[in-house]
Parts: sequence; C-alpha cells; structure tokens
Amino acid sequence: MTPRTETSTGWDPALTGRALEPAYQRIVSLEDGATVGFEALARWPSVSGADPLSVFDSAAAAGEVDALDRSCIDAAIAGALDGQLARGTMLAVNCEPTTRHVAVADSQMLARGHAELDLIFELTERGLLAHPRALLDKVAALRIDGFAIALDDVGSHPDSLALLDVVDPDVIKLDLRLVQSQPDREQARILAAVLAHHERAGAVILAEGIETAEHLEQALSIGATLGQGYRFGHPGPLEEGAPARWGRRPRAPFTEPGAESPLEQLAAAGRLRTARKATLTAFSRHIESQATRSADPPIVLSALQRVDQFTSGTRRRYRELARTSPLVAVFGEDMPSDVVDGIRGVPLDPDDPMCTEWIVVALGAHTAAALIARERDGSGSITEADRRFDYTITYDRALVTATAHYLLDRML
Repeated sequence: MTPRTETSTGWDPALTGRALEPAYQRIVSLEDGATVGFEALARWPSVSGADPLSVFDSAAAAGEVDALDRSCIDAAIAGALDGQLARGTMLAVNCEPTTRHVAVADSQMLARGHAELDLIFELTERGLLAHPRALLDKVAALRIDGFAIALDDVGSHPDSLALLDVVDPDVIKLDLRLVQSQPDREQARILAAVLAHHERAGAVILAEGIETAEHLEQALSIGATLGQGYRFGHPGPLEEGAPARWGRRPRAPFTEPGAESPLEQLAAAGRLRTARKATLTAFSRHIESQATRSADPPIVLSALQRVDQFTSGTRRRYRELARTSPLVAVFGEDMPSDVVDGIRGVPLDPDDPMCTEWIVVALGAHTAAALIARERDGSGSITEADRRFDYTITYDRALVTATAHYLLDRML
C-alpha cells in the first residue's frame, strides 16, 4: 500500500492518538521459551489502512510526528501498567530515532513506567542517518534517563550496521530475514558484523520472526538468546503477567560526549606527533582505501578545513566511497551542502575550531580508523608542502567512535 502523505478526516483519530490500541507481542528466552517481556506495537484497528509506516509518514507531513510518537509511548506504558505486569518486566517500546525525548521528570506516565518496568526504547530503522545530531541527542537523552536502547531490524538497512558503535545498543534485534532462511553470503556478512559487535560490546541479540522449529534452531545458531514471533504468540492484548526474568547488561554511568575536540585528549596524553602535509595526505588516502575495500562499508567523515582543500582528486575518491557507504560527509569553511551526488557537505563557521583540524574517520562493523590532526601556525609565506600538523593515526575503536561523535554532532 502506498503511504498516505496528507491528513484527512478519516485519519485524524490515528494521527491524534485517539484510536490507538497498543498490541503486545511476547519476548521469550530462547533457552526455555519462558516469557521475559513484551514489545508494544502501535495499532489503529478502527481506522482503515492505518499501518504504522503510513500513519507516521502522514504525521511527519503534518508536522505532528513528535506528538504521535509521544502518544504511542504513553499508550504502550499505560496498557502495560493496566495489565499488572510484574515489577521490572521488560517492555520494549518503539520510538522514532529523531523525535524529541520527553524526560522522565516532565512526564508522569514515563516516570511510572520507569519506576515499575524495565523500559527499552527501540530505535526504528527509519531515517537513522537523516539527522545525525538529532539521533545523537535522542540516544544521549535516553541514556541520561537510564533507559536501555534496542536497535531494530538490524540487517535490513546498511545504516544500522554502520551505527552499532555510535548507538551502542543494549539489544540488537535481528531482521526476520536473517532468521527465516539459511544465510547466504550477504546475510553471513551481516551476521558476522553483529557477532563482532556482540563480542566486543556485550549487546544481547534478539531474533525476530520466529515461527517454526527451524527458525528457532537458526536463531540459536546465530547467537540469539531472546526471541519473538508467531511461534510464541501473535500480537494482541495482554493476557497474563510476565515474570521479571530479564536482566540487562550492566553499564557504566552514562557520560554525555562533550564538544571538545579529541585532539585535546590526545595532546594531554602525549599521543601527538608532528609531520608535514605529505605524510598526512598518505595516511588520509590509506584510510579512504581501507573504507573502499571494506566488505561492510563504513561511514566516512572528513574535516578538510576549507572548501578549497576538497580538490578534484578528493572529490573523485569520495564519490567512489559514496556509492557503497551509508554516509559520506565532508566538513569545511564555505563547504556547500550539495558538494557532489551522494556526499553531504557541512559548512563550518570560520571561528569553529574544526577549521584548523584535519580529520578523516572511517567507522563501521569491521572498520575503525581515524586520522586526527591540527595545523600548527601556518601564517606567513609558508608553502603548501611545508605546512606542519600535530597528528595521530589511530585504530582504537573507542577513540574513533568519539571522533565520529565530534563530527556527527555538527550535522543537522
């Protein structure tokens, strides 16, 4: 069905939340099939054709997506509380990745859900990289309030794999296609990326779409410990309380990433060297080459100081990267937003500290590399070849991720 993109009298109850009736689908432990929680699903049974994608598309066109998202979350929590679920039971609630989060302190319903349930906010796959700063703000706000985060439908879109380290989800929800068939080469690539992240970060793997014994066997074979699907029950009203058996992985207290350049930390730790431009050019092209050859295309972010540094040769290389990468962005003073097809330009104010920096980041499921540099005083008659930079090249995934945050936070 083609999504409707404008409101009508018949759809007003869906857009305002008046016709919303949440349905709940079991989430089970695959080890023994015991129910450990539920996912709340938005449904509008009295409104013809009102599937979630169509309703949210129409709400976005009407400028009401924040209000609709809030209505769905509140209705999901209210229904779970009315169902008298055991205290601490997992409740997974879908939310748009870039809508404004209403803090626990400002929402009585959210505060009750936070106190009585273990709420997990599922970031839907829609538009994960459309507005990177809004996504980072949403993740930070949820973490500050102490909520767990799930990344939904991982494997259905390249954005989700490229963002595993940026979002750092507590739960990775595998797209049902990875469960309902034996993996081909492409699916094996996706699963390898998920398992690599699971190994280094400890995220729980949840398999969706389990309908048969064969699907269950496949889910277990690819590392899932939680699951949902018609084998365990169709979405519907809550019929019984679930035991609070879910225990999420412990996390260190959340610290919101600051706006400080990673160079400050590197300088304080004595990790910077000094080199001329030619050395940094070689390292930059090496990282770009790694990104081009990666089986799991990473996001590529480059701060190039000024638009005149984005030369024709660099444009050709980045155009090639953009053919496979989920996001290629270049930052610089006077950088236009429409640099080249497939490449997002991010203009910097002349007084932005990044205008003195040269940064190239490649971050993905199997790639983590960054060149991080700041130019020394280049005033006077210094030649291009004699320009000098304090720099480091790093494959430390935590530092590369922090550097990606530093750049993504400037993208609207």
